[in-house]
Amino acid sequence: MFNFKILTAGATSLALLASAAMSETVIRIQSVLGNSTDEVRMVEAFAKDVLELTGTKFGCGKAQCGACTVLIDSNPIRSCVTPLSAAAGKNITTIEGLADLPESRLQDAWAEHNVPQCGYCQSGQLMSATALIRKYPNPTDDEIDRGMSGNICRCGTYPRIKKAIKSIASISSGLNSDSV
Repeated sequence: MFNFKILTAGATSLALLASAAMSETVIRIQSVLGNSTDEVRMVEAFAKDVLELTGTKFGCGKAQCGACTVLIDSNPIRSCVTPLSAAAGKNITTIEGLADLPESRLQDAWAEHNVPQCGYCQSGQLMSATALIRKYPNPTDDEIDRGMSGNICRCGTYPRIKKAIKSIASISSGLNSDSV
């Protein structure tokens, strides 16, 4: 787990790494102190500029496209408009962390169903799908539509995204019925 405490000194801020390894997957902002640019720095910019985690994409800067979606305490949020101060004391999971989660099989389903085309929206799509599968392990079409509604794909791969999510749900259902 990344553990950061944001310390400020005048207009300059320092991100001090308390304990971390780059292979770890969850960022935890302990606190944001003082009056600095870090109080209003967005989670997306912090992940990219300070932590050098470049998987989360900046799209519109207005929370309209979903390309910047990350999970904060398992809830999908738009990191381009979420200040670090709002994330203090919470767990932040970016696309880089998905590989170590049970929902990582979504990435395999994405490849199997040829979801990505240009790929720009995919990190946000996958993070929203992760939150959806956590909330609804076997989602209906309506639940998928609602859960993915904040993510725009200019390439129009929505039918493949839905198939990929459904394939994970059917695998999960099969695993659950086999273990009963």
